Amino acid sequence: MPSNDVRNLLQIAAPAAAAGVIAVAVSAAVAGGQGALGAAIGTVLAVLFMGIGLYVLQWTAKTLPQLFQAMGLMLYMAQLLLLLVFVAVFKDTSAFNAKAFAAALVATTVVWMGAQARAHMKAKIFYIDPDHTKDEKREKTGPSS
Repeated sequence: MPSNDVRNLLQIAAPAAAAGVIAVAVSAAVAGGQGALGAAIGTVLAVLFMGIGLYVLQWTAKTLPQLFQAMGLMLYMAQLLLLLVFVAVFKDTSAFNAKAFAAALVATTVVWMGAQARAHMKAKIFYIDPDHTKDEKREKTGPSS
């Protein structure tokens, strides 16, 4: 993974993990051990889904740049739908507190998306290739005098 991708991942994952830690602490205070477990599972699931999505999106940008925007839209919809499926499947579980799970999952996902938007806005991405003009010789066009 190139260094700017790692920097981008750290700028995104750190706030999401911090939101997850806060969700675990609040859930532990409100719902006890089962609340903390549910919040921890929700946080890990959200960070895992969003991290895999970011990796797939960066891979798409490097290998198939013409599909980048469509893949980004499809990927975010798929992630949100899968997270919704997980919330629906585990809503009646007794292994952990389902409300803490859902709250941590949603909170971590929202923080991840906000941090990803912020990291993208602060990134200095070239929209032209500065090395492109150095490699090619200038060709004369038009009549020569």
